Amino acid sequence: MANNDREKNGKMTVEEAGRKGGEATAETHGKEFYQEIGRKGGEATAENHDKEFYQEIGEKGGNARAEQRDDDSDGKMSREEAGRKGGEARARQRDDD
Repeated sequence: MANNDREKNGKMTVEEAGRKGGEATAETHGKEFYQEIGRKGGEATAENHDKEFYQEIGEKGGNARAEQRDDDSDGKMSREEAGRKGGEARARQRDDD
């Protein structure tokens, strides 16, 4: 799609420009550069947002991760399911004693 847009008007799309800029930055900067800008971004975010902001994004992330686990078809059981099964097995052991 980006190539079609470029062919139509001869200009680079915003998506293409961002991708090229990101690739160029990655080639010229190392891991430390990204760690530093991440740290600075985190500090700026902390200065501009309160406790409720972090609670809200934490909850959203937790919910998204829970849905992701529910959708995973990799055969792994969730922690919730593992805990339930472990508890049931332990209860059976106690009953047998």
